[in-house]
This record gives sequence, C-alpha cells and structure tokens, in this order.
Amino acid sequence: METRSLGDKWFEAVNIALLAMLSIVVLYPLLFVLSASVSNPAHVLNGDMWLFPKELTWAGYEKVFENKEIVSSYINTIVYTVVGTAINLVMTVMAAYPLSKRDLRGRNLMMAIMVFTMFFSGGLIPTYMLVKQLGMTNSIWALVIPNAVSVWNIIIMRTFFQTGIPNEIQEAAAIDGCSDMRILRQIVLPLSMPILAVMILFYGVGHWNAYFNAMIYLTDRSDYPLQLILREILIQGQMEQMTNAGDSSHAKTLMDEELIKYAVVVVANLPILALYPFLQKYFVKGVMVGALKG
Repeated sequence: METRSLGDKWFEAVNIALLAMLSIVVLYPLLFVLSASVSNPAHVLNGDMWLFPKELTWAGYEKVFENKEIVSSYINTIVYTVVGTAINLVMTVMAAYPLSKRDLRGRNLMMAIMVFTMFFSGGLIPTYMLVKQLGMTNSIWALVIPNAVSVWNIIIMRTFFQTGIPNEIQEAAAIDGCSDMRILRQIVLPLSMPILAVMILFYGVGHWNAYFNAMIYLTDRSDYPLQLILREILIQGQMEQMTNAGDSSHAKTLMDEELIKYAVVVVANLPILALYPFLQKYFVKGVMVGALKG
C-alpha cells in the first residue's frame, strides 16, 4: 500500500478546498437564477431570496410560454442552431481534412492565408454591405453563412486528423482502391467522434448565444432569435426600474418582468445544459487530443 507524505496530504487538502470554492462560485449563479424563476418576485426584488425558492410559483414559466413572441423566437433559435452547426461542421471537416494531408501542395500557404483572416478582417460595415448586396438580410443565411467556418476550429480538427488517426490506415485504404471521399466517410469520420463532439458543442453554443448578427441583419421581429428577445426583456426591465423607481403603480409590472426574466434565462440555457452530459466523454477526450498533440 502506497504511503503519502504529510506534504502530499496538505497539497491534496488545499486542492480540494480550492476546487470546492470554485464549484460554489460557478454553481451559485445557476442555482440563484433557477430559484428566482420559481419564487415570489417580491422576495427576489427585496433580496430575501438568496439561494432556495420562497413562495414557490410557476407563474413566470406560464407567462413565458403564453407569449407567442418568445415561443416563435425559441423555435427560430433552434432552427438557426441546427442549420448553422450542420453547415459549420461540414465546412470545417472539408477544410481540415485536405489540410491534414502531407502530400497536398501549397497547404502551408493556404493555412497561412486562413490564419491571416483571424487577425485581420474586412470590418462590420463592409461585411454588412456584402451581406445586403447578396440579398441575405432578413433571412437565416445572414446568420449562418458569414460565420460558416472558424479558422481556429479548422486548426484543431486538422491537428486531430494528423495526430489522432494513424496515417497507415489511410494509406492501406488507398492501396485497396478507396477514394479520398470514401476514406473520409468510412474511416476518418467514424474515428473522429471526440473532435466532432467538440465542434458540435463549440459551434452549437456559439449559435445558441448569438444575438449581435441578428440585431444587425434582421428587422422582422418574427425572425428574431431567443437571445435578442431576452436582451430586450433585460434592458427594458432595467430601464423601467431606473425611470420609475419611485412609482408604486409599476410595482406589479416590475415583479412580472422579474419572473419572466429569470424564467426566460432558465428556458434559454436548458437545451445546452441538457446536451452537454451526452457529449461529455467525447468532449473531454477531444479537447485533450487537440490541446496536447498539436
């Protein structure tokens, strides 16, 4: 049986204490928002509720799902996330796989050009003019096409293809007559589930939380994503609290908005929180491979 020194025990105790403190710091905001969404808003506004719910109520969630604008924006966000992530994944794989081939001529030059775009871009105004001239404003394509691929994610996936999949397997398949597309489809992708899970999570979270492009390119409220509606609710609630702080006639309105605000935050983040446990084992492995074998 292995014996540990006193220094090792102290080191482990300090690590446990630090990790426990970090967990509390991370989990407290989540628990507070969840508790506030089902508590009497008067207790939340007065500061009486700080961790556990007080006077349990589901009125906030009822108001959220009764609001047709919130429901339609929720559906829009799901569509934008699914379509956008699918496009991102296909584009990233199709760019990273050829760049991982050592016999591809000019791959270093192409990689350098891609990396250049990470530091220098055309800017917001030229990008908006281009999107407008292409006729993509007020459509889903304005949200998914300009951000169709991330150079950083291409680098991560290219590194995985180079280091995580033995080149001998691909060479053996090529000798047997497999084309590059068949090698990619039947050999490389089935062996790349960890990095694919990482890409799905990265791109999916990015699309789910995005609101700036929608604010710039969309003018029809029926096309708004959930995060843009949530932004309006939060800003509107803050403005009313500042401008009508001493007006008692707005007390009930403010309490209703407080309930809706926390309920929408919970509903908006629930799908991502529910998705992560299913991708966790692939996510951890994929991140470690991309980080350590680059």
